[in-house]
Amino acid sequence: MKVIRDPLWNNIRVEPLALRLIDTAAFQRLRYVRQLGLAFLVYPGASHSRFEHALGTYHLARKALGLLEERGDLENGGVGMDACTDVRLAALLHDIGHYPFSHALEEIGALNHEEVARPLICGGEVGAILSQELGRDAATRILDLIRGKSGSALQGLISGSLDLDKIEYLRRDALMCGVPYGEIDGDRLLNSLAVIRGVGLEVGGSTPNTTPQTGFICIQEKGLSAVESLLFAKYQMYRNVYWHHAVRSATAMYKRLVSDALDAGSLTADQLAGFTDEGLLHGLEAKGANPLLTALRERKLYKRAIEIPAAELPVDVGEWIADDWRRTMEVESDLGQKLGLARGELLLDYPAKTEMLGLNLPVLRRDGRVELLTQRTSGSTINLPKLSDELYRSARWLRVFTARPVRITRDEMLRLIS
Repeated sequence: MKVIRDPLWNNIRVEPLALRLIDTAAFQRLRYVRQLGLAFLVYPGASHSRFEHALGTYHLARKALGLLEERGDLENGGVGMDACTDVRLAALLHDIGHYPFSHALEEIGALNHEEVARPLICGGEVGAILSQELGRDAATRILDLIRGKSGSALQGLISGSLDLDKIEYLRRDALMCGVPYGEIDGDRLLNSLAVIRGVGLEVGGSTPNTTPQTGFICIQEKGLSAVESLLFAKYQMYRNVYWHHAVRSATAMYKRLVSDALDAGSLTADQLAGFTDEGLLHGLEAKGANPLLTALRERKLYKRAIEIPAAELPVDVGEWIADDWRRTMEVESDLGQKLGLARGELLLDYPAKTEMLGLNLPVLRRDGRVELLTQRTSGSTINLPKLSDELYRSARWLRVFTARPVRITRDEMLRLIS
């Protein structure tokens, strides 16, 4: 086993097969893709990469599987060692398809990073190693885990309401940003995980799983207080870091920059997943001067012309801003023209991540019953599903960013988005 030193988890022990995958060119690219995209323009310490996050998630997978094995859950759940190997490697490779600057490009309709991962995992160096060491269908099994479509009883460790990815990024992002919001009770969460067999529950992550599962990862009732800490940490991180107004301004500028380059033919969609952060910016610079790119380089971010919290908007109003990129650009151009702004000098932003605080979680009660955590089954604990919906609306803000000061009234904005 090789030991890699890490500022968050201290020593990460890496098995030989995982080390071979880490040494591939596809995985090494993650060293140069920032975990938090453009958040470093607001939090200077947020320059950590997808590379170290992937190592941390792998570490948590090894730790979680060790705890489940120690308690006999793996044996009782009918989980073999091959399935555990798949989970460890899925944890390691889950972000291998990420675009430059993290999730931003998925907001303009680019292929989801989990789908971009398909050729990287099933082909090339990674695919060859997996096939050689674990069998011809190994890459497909691991990809299914990453996409949330596996029949494995351990699916929930990789894609679900309480997957290891969330525990890792909340802890790491808070540490690197220098904020206290990501302090979740990770040890309690890991020690409260259990495997249950054949209960017939429909459990999934952001992508519903249509494959019948042989069992499920669940949380023991004693761990619900730790789930509460996870919920509040996610809310605080979205409100104060991920959806900070200046981070969203930079993200909106970057999205428009790349979208315009795609429309102009300066970039192709197939090229995007191969770039690093700086590689993409240098590539765009080589195509000629661009005001948006210059502004990002010099941190001359667009300012808020108006902002409205989602909690003050009617339900479903403005959702097209997150769902329909072409319509959003058309409205931006029309409104900007009316306000005397040039094309690209006004940007709309209404971030959406419906699974951000989602809870689709089986709970193992003390009396042996297993039930999904819903508003009806919350019992004497905090109504976590209802709370998660309220926190999500509280974290979202509809904003208009502009390159130069303009005046937009609230009524004008509501008419525009309704």
